Amino acid sequence: MLYICGTPIGNMEDMTLRAIRVLEEVDLIAAEDTRQSVKLLNHFNIKTPLTSYHEHNKDTKGKQLINMLKDGKNIALVSDAGMPAISDPGEDLVKLCYENNIEVTVVPGPTAVVTALVLSGLSTRSYIFEGFLPKNKKQRQEVLSKLKLETRTTVFYEAPHHLLSTLKDLLEYAGDRLIAVERELTKKHETVNKGKISEIISHFEQNEPKGEFVLVLEGANVEKLKAEEISKIQETSILEHFNQYISQGFDEKTAMKQVAKDRGIGKRDVYKEIKG
Repeated sequence: MLYICGTPIGNMEDMTLRAIRVLEEVDLIAAEDTRQSVKLLNHFNIKTPLTSYHEHNKDTKGKQLINMLKDGKNIALVSDAGMPAISDPGEDLVKLCYENNIEVTVVPGPTAVVTALVLSGLSTRSYIFEGFLPKNKKQRQEVLSKLKLETRTTVFYEAPHHLLSTLKDLLEYAGDRLIAVERELTKKHETVNKGKISEIISHFEQNEPKGEFVLVLEGANVEKLKAEEISKIQETSILEHFNQYISQGFDEKTAMKQVAKDRGIGKRDVYKEIKG
């Protein structure tokens, strides 16, 4: 069986009794970074052998681990911190197990996503997790452009050297919303900087970002967006509004219908204004 084992995201006291037992009993522990995981094992005096399983060797090592599981070995998968298979190559190993009819179970533990969400004080009723924003410019813009109308709370991961640029992107695409920027979760110097995105940018322009960050962004206020859209529409004349739709390729009838719908008026009123 493959055991997906959650490990502490910072505070060693968050290690569960079940996780300790499983890591002691399995035949092998597959770790994202053996140098990091050996510290955890030493802390709990766990002597189980370690092997590396990460993004750069997952294709070859994944097959080796599957063969060992088929031979009757029990293997535990751990990441550097938190729950494996969340924003790491563990998800590929889980898929391989299902493709090869190998049992998989989860030993639950801490995860930065939920920890940060609860700590943020923002809405937890419905949320989405984006992990790290794409580095590819086009893909990044595609993700960011959806934020304008995203009403759910959104959670991101970010490295310190990219924090300011990401905050500025969020301000550009999402507007000046509330955001909680959290670091050192569960540790002694855990901090939460919460406020408007512009305020948080000012803070980190004066205080160099250090550590790994989790960003929790407030969802869009649809009613506010509608009000802003209506305000923009009312600033233009009916004729200008009509011509905007014509320039987009609408025929006259459809354009008049859309203008009437946008402005909450009758089609006859639009016709009279346009035709004089």
